[in-house]
Amino acid sequence: VDMDAFYASVEERDNPSLVGQPVIVGGTAEGRGVVAAANYAARKFGVHSAMAAARAVRLCPQAVFIRPRMERYAEVSRQIRDLFEEFTPLVEPLSLDEAFLDATGSEPLFGSSAEIGIQIKRRIRAELQLIASVGVAPNKFLAKIASDLRKPDGFVVVEPDQVQGFLDPLPVGRIWGVGKVTGQVFDRFGIRTIGQLRQMSMETLNSLFGSSGEHYWRLAHGQDDRLVVPDREAKSISHETTFAEDIADSEVLQAWLVELAE
Repeated sequence: VDMDAFYASVEERDNPSLVGQPVIVGGTAEGRGVVAAANYAARKFGVHSAMAAARAVRLCPQAVFIRPRMERYAEVSRQIRDLFEEFTPLVEPLSLDEAFLDATGSEPLFGSSAEIGIQIKRRIRAELQLIASVGVAPNKFLAKIASDLRKPDGFVVVEPDQVQGFLDPLPVGRIWGVGKVTGQVFDRFGIRTIGQLRQMSMETLNSLFGSSGEHYWRLAHGQDDRLVVPDREAKSISHETTFAEDIADSEVLQAWLVELAE
């Protein structure tokens, strides 16, 4: 389950006067800000998350910029998580606005996984006035792709006997781990779709990519045996700030470092 334009949608819900306007959540252009989220009205102008706010202003000067309210987004995220857990205890959050759910054991109570997905979408809309995109599939990899495929307000079901037909036409960049550099290697071999990748042998992929070759081969065949894990140990935490101007004074930087570390 992946919430659509989550931060911006929460802002629109809390302030209905924003509805219909391009909304960008993030820092300001004057303060070297970065776009944290943009609603779909802003995305039509080419604005996307992680873009410099100054570029976003050039692309969409009429946009409404809003400073992030992370505590508010976390509060709404907890409400969504509570709703998920009414259907299954197996919920693995990826971020505030996205989670994997294993609904296998809940089907005798609530119907098929697809029916559970529909119920979750409807309740998020009715109770929280927000829109979610849902992908239902036999494993995490497929469910993630399915949830992204028809945003916003998407709902895609991949049945076990439809996996190859679903994957084959998709661009090879949909494979987890295939970024710009790896994509260029595939492109040199004329491999542009997952279906073409699936025709390559594991030996060939291993010779090109080392240990990652088997990973690409398995995903191209729709294989992903990772479980939905509700709780996991955090490997790291972080805190950051962006300075309005460059700072070269080591004493000032050390003072900031202490504050951020605290």
